[in-house]
Amino acid sequence: MEERYLPPSDFLQAVINEDVPFGEHDFGEKNLARLIEMTRDADPANRDWATLLLSQLGMDRPDVRAALVKAAEDENSAVRAEAILGLAQMHRGLALPLLRKELKGDHVNMPLLEAATIVADVSLVEDLEAFAEPSGNKLLDQMVVDAINACRPV
Repeated sequence: MEERYLPPSDFLQAVINEDVPFGEHDFGEKNLARLIEMTRDADPANRDWATLLLSQLGMDRPDVRAALVKAAEDENSAVRAEAILGLAQMHRGLALPLLRKELKGDHVNMPLLEAATIVADVSLVEDLEAFAEPSGNKLLDQMVVDAINACRPV
């Protein structure tokens, strides 16, 4: 059986299990601050998960956007991709230049392709086409096609 990829942080595992409340109340704000702090953790798995979880909260606020913009500059490509996807879901304009930069690289992953599909900007087509050759991963290949189609003008 394949081992599930989980963060080493007990706090993040509690967030994954939906045992940590977020929201307007003081306790929820403290949890949000801690989650934002975890996006800068020394452990890349914690940063990756914290960024993903922060994106999934759907809280379009200046502190959350700032944390995601910072995470989009992370040394780890998985963290950057999760941050860009989160930004695309909140504010396509913030995500576009970060996505353009990331698509200039040698690799693409599912969160980046999801972000490209959401942003749907014609300026991404050329960079996405660089990943259009079959990769052996049918799901990833279909996501590339879907992203290209979303970005092409109608």
